[in-house]
Amino acid sequence: MRETDKGDLKLLVEGLSYSMDRRQIIEDIDLRIRPGSFVGIVGPNGCGKSTLLKNIYQVLKADRGVVYLDGHRVDQMSNRQRAHRMAVMQQENNIEFDLSVYEMVLLGRFSHQKALGGSSAEDQRVVLDCIEGMGLKGYEKRHFLSLSGGEKQRALIARALAQEASFIILDEPINHLDIGYQYQIMNILKRQKLTVLSSIHDLNIAATYCDQVILMRQGHVVASGSPEETLLPDRIRELFGIDCQLVWNEKTGCNNILYSPEMI
Repeated sequence: MRETDKGDLKLLVEGLSYSMDRRQIIEDIDLRIRPGSFVGIVGPNGCGKSTLLKNIYQVLKADRGVVYLDGHRVDQMSNRQRAHRMAVMQQENNIEFDLSVYEMVLLGRFSHQKALGGSSAEDQRVVLDCIEGMGLKGYEKRHFLSLSGGEKQRALIARALAQEASFIILDEPINHLDIGYQYQIMNILKRQKLTVLSSIHDLNIAATYCDQVILMRQGHVVASGSPEETLLPDRIRELFGIDCQLVWNEKTGCNNILYSPEMI
C-alpha cells in the first residue's frame, strides 16, 4: 500500500500477530478504519479483543505486523506524540494512588502541558467540561478510590476525553455501568465526532452505535463490516452459541437482537 493510501485511513493494521508462552493469541490481523468512524470489536471471552487493542496502543509488542495511525507508524512515535494522537482507556485500571477526580482527569492533559509549566486555564476548562459531561459534576474533590465501579469508569472515560486526541481506544468502556449510563455514555462518545475503536460486550450496543463491527474468534478476525452485514443470527450462533432473531427498531433505525435461549 502506498504511503498516501495509509494517510487516507485513520488506522491501518497489517499482519498483526502476538503470542505468549508459545501460545498464539492473535494472528495475521488486518484492520482498516476510516476517520470519524465508531468501530466495535465483538467476540466471545478469550478471543483476543483486549490483546489486539494492547498491541495497537503498544503496551504489548507484536511478534509481527505494523500499526499506522494517520499514516505514521505507531511504534516509531514518542510517548508524547502518541498521546497527542491517541487516547486509551484500558480495561484493567488497578490504580492504587489516591487522587481526586479532578486530579485523575487532569492526567489526560499531560501531552498538552509544557515541562514544569503546570496546568493552564485551558487545561482546567477541558477537565471540568469532561467531568460534567460524564455526569460527575460536584465530584471534583472526591477521592477516586472512594468511587463506585461505575463512577470510576466514568472518571476514566473523562480522563481519556480530556486528552483531546482524535483517536480513542476503549476496552469495554461501559462495563460496571447501569443501563441508563451505558446508553448515555455511548451517546456522548458518538457525539464527539472522534474515531473510536472499542471492544464491546453488548451486541445491541454495537448494533446501535457502531459504523463498523469487527468480529473475532480464536485470535482471528472472521468478519468486518456494518452491523447489518456482521451481526447476523448465523454468525451470532457461531460465535456465542445462542439463537437469536433481529427486530428492526423504528426509533433508532437499527436492529435489535432478541435472544432465544433454550428454556429448561
